[in-house]
Amino acid sequence: MKRSLFILLLLFASLHADMFSKGNIGAGIIIGAASIEVNNETKNYTLLGANIDYFAIDNLAVGIGYTQWLSNSPDISQLTIPLTYFFSLDDTFRPYMGAFYRHTFMGKPYNDYNSYGARAGVAAEISKNAYIGAGLVQEYYDDCSNFKECSSTYSEVIVVFVF
Repeated sequence: MKRSLFILLLLFASLHADMFSKGNIGAGIIIGAASIEVNNETKNYTLLGANIDYFAIDNLAVGIGYTQWLSNSPDISQLTIPLTYFFSLDDTFRPYMGAFYRHTFMGKPYNDYNSYGARAGVAAEISKNAYIGAGLVQEYYDDCSNFKECSSTYSEVIVVFVF
């Protein structure tokens, strides 16, 4: 009887485990649009990608993501390594802050480049295993000779499924 009760308590605890807990894995899909200026011409792209995050400790996710820029040239793809901390102030809403490193692969004749940045926003639980977030990103380019400016600011919307 005690053993059965103990097993039921463990199952109940696992059903209500915090999705931001150590050992959990989050997976997300990247869908979006972006524009860049190349040789004084604006080029519009459709973005598709995926990312995986691992909660190394409670509330701290380390990840890797890949994004492909489609429907224009030059060919562009990006590899991103993010680090994000979720503040556990509320059961439903969690402010987050993070940093990232990104390597962008450019098609010929352009050079690849590196960037890094910071992000902040608020995530909201939408189910036991998913959250949605919205925030701002500030990105800095290591070599800004290809750009009019050495940084950019943009918004992000994230949807993540946690396992």
